[in-house]
Amino acid sequence: MTQLSSLRLTTKLNNHQETTVPNAFDKPTAIYLLTNDLKVNKTLTKLELRWNQISDRGVEALAEALKVNNTLTQLDLADNQISDRGVEALAEALKVNKTLIQLHLANNQISDRGVEALAEALKVNDTLTKLDLANNQIFDRGGEALAEALKVNKTLTKLDLSINQISDRGVEALAEALKVNDTLTKLDLSINQISDRGVEALAEALKVNNTLIQLHLGWNQISARGGEALAEALKVNKTLTQLDLEHNHISDRGGEALAEALKVNNTLTQLDLEHNQISDRGVEALAEALKVNDTLTKLDLRWNQISAGGGEALTEALKVNKTLSLNLILQTTKYPLEEVKH
Repeated sequence: MTQLSSLRLTTKLNNHQETTVPNAFDKPTAIYLLTNDLKVNKTLTKLELRWNQISDRGVEALAEALKVNNTLTQLDLADNQISDRGVEALAEALKVNKTLIQLHLANNQISDRGVEALAEALKVNDTLTKLDLANNQIFDRGGEALAEALKVNKTLTKLDLSINQISDRGVEALAEALKVNDTLTKLDLSINQISDRGVEALAEALKVNNTLIQLHLGWNQISARGGEALAEALKVNKTLTQLDLEHNHISDRGGEALAEALKVNNTLTQLDLEHNQISDRGVEALAEALKVNDTLTKLDLRWNQISAGGGEALTEALKVNKTLSLNLILQTTKYPLEEVKH
């Protein structure tokens, strides 16, 4: 007899978009039946419950099951109606659960209070490797709490804090944690409230951190000053492979600084500078760097202010560089938008 290892309680429309299961958990008995089974089930490893209507009561029941279940490794509760009360229950479960590896809580109603509870759990939990908290209501206090947890946690490798309200204060705390943390490989801070001050703190952390591989800072308030700080870090950092700076204000000065870094950096493989007000001057500097850099495989320069002159400089660089995949929107007077890919 086939044993169940994965259960997905979502539905798909004809266009393959996920939607809620109508009234799937509007009655207490529904979620309680599921959680009672979890307490005794010995085969289920993955449970997807996103796009339902699970509230704190349902999550509290799930948390009780997690305290005794010893097979579940992935739990997806994204896109529900979970607030701090439910997350506090999950946090208590994480203090004793020894099998859960991935926990997805994106698109809920979790504030700093809930994150503080999760942070306390992370100080003692030694199995969770991925925590997704994207698109909640997390501010600096939550960021600071997670930073304290990262100083002692030895298992978490991926942390998604995108689409929250974390500003420089919270990022400075996270940066201090990165100076001592040696397990986190991916940190997503896209779409927060981060300016140059926070990025300068992250840059200092990157000079000593030896584990972070991916850093996502897109859609923030980073200017040339922040770009220059990151460039200095890239000259000495030996582990970062992906840096996402899309939709900021890096401009030519930041582009030139990053170009100088690319001449000596030999680990970065992906750099996203889409929509950053970079013109031909910055692109020409980047093009010169590409003539000597042999590790970058992807450079995104779409939606900048690049004309034919910048395009020609990149064309010359690509004659020498054999590793790069380039995404570029070339803006000229004759051809308003021409997409160039190499």
